[in-house]
Amino acid sequence: MLIRSLTALLALSVPALATAAPACTASWSASWASSQRDADPAETGIAAKLRDATLRQTVRLSRGGKRVRIHLSNLVGTAPLTIDSAHVALAEASGSPRIRAGSDHAVTFGGQSQISIPAGADYVSDPIALEAPDRATLSISLHLPEAPSAVTSHPGSRTSSYIAAGNHSGDTTLVGDRVEHWYFASGVDVAGCGRTIVALGDSITDGHGATTDRDDRWTDVLAARLPAGSGLSLVNHGIGGNRVLRDGLGPNALARLDRDVLAQAGVRYLIVLEGVNDLGVLTRDHPVSAAEHAALVAELEQGYRQIVARAHAHGIKVIGATILPDGGSAYYHPGTAGEADRLAVNAWIRTSGVFDAVVDFDAVMRDPADPARLAAAFDSGDGLHPSAKGYARMGQAIPLALFR
Repeated sequence: MLIRSLTALLALSVPALATAAPACTASWSASWASSQRDADPAETGIAAKLRDATLRQTVRLSRGGKRVRIHLSNLVGTAPLTIDSAHVALAEASGSPRIRAGSDHAVTFGGQSQISIPAGADYVSDPIALEAPDRATLSISLHLPEAPSAVTSHPGSRTSSYIAAGNHSGDTTLVGDRVEHWYFASGVDVAGCGRTIVALGDSITDGHGATTDRDDRWTDVLAARLPAGSGLSLVNHGIGGNRVLRDGLGPNALARLDRDVLAQAGVRYLIVLEGVNDLGVLTRDHPVSAAEHAALVAELEQGYRQIVARAHAHGIKVIGATILPDGGSAYYHPGTAGEADRLAVNAWIRTSGVFDAVVDFDAVMRDPADPARLAAAFDSGDGLHPSAKGYARMGQAIPLALFR
């Protein structure tokens, strides 16, 4: 009964999307992606470790197809990035160093197996005739003959990758050192007319608190619910520590909007779950004045308006998500004023009419006895990030009618 009532609450905003979506004309749609930034500062020596080394990493598609293409990024590089061998295959499982027999394909870029990606640039491969079912796990293997000038990375992969000395990109099993990051791989598209959902967010979208190699972020749960044959896919563009207005771990949401949202193949829908870090950082180290609290709330509202306006200019429907409670967070330790800011921002998200629809994660995840805190059953233990059970709750709470 509770789940039914929550679904009804979340569906209240669905009529805002009753107008027909733009006709699908794209020949590709994004099926997996990750936001790029610099490597984890704790990974000292990672660039040297990648000299004459093979990197194998697995990614889980949301939608399958008969042809795929991969995107590689040298976003933070200060010199060209050379890759002289790239292979794609079906992986045995998420985080597995082993590929399925007979599924390996060499990857080319403009017919060439060796590429040099300019500093700050992305490259997209030639189409690869690899038939992948929905929710297939791909293995992407890259050999780097030289150390990169800087390592473009997604530290919050929640997925195992492997690094081995020498060129082993076509090996059935890669024997190497395990790391829990993605490097250089920024996306996988599938051929055919489709409609992509982009989830733009911070560590809660990135999946902090999810289970390594289990694909149980809230976005994974939602992707698994997308109907077969609907043409829908979902890509996760969460970065831990991300903020709407200021840089943190990675560029702010407004600065990365073009690359991480507008440039995604076939994008038609955007879910925005950002703001808890903006609110938390304001008072993390010391109290601030009432005027500063009010100014941040107003700036956040303006930031959301900018995201929506820019997405609408590209025919993208924007779904706003309310900010989860964080009253139990020992990192942000929000007080009464910080909680008032969160409530004010959430009220604005629900009622301003700026978003095309609203998903009320706050209502789904809060403790009924103490609404400033996550419900204990959904808390990973830090008072800020959901557990795997909490992410399942979030992924189930989004009405699929939003994407019809």
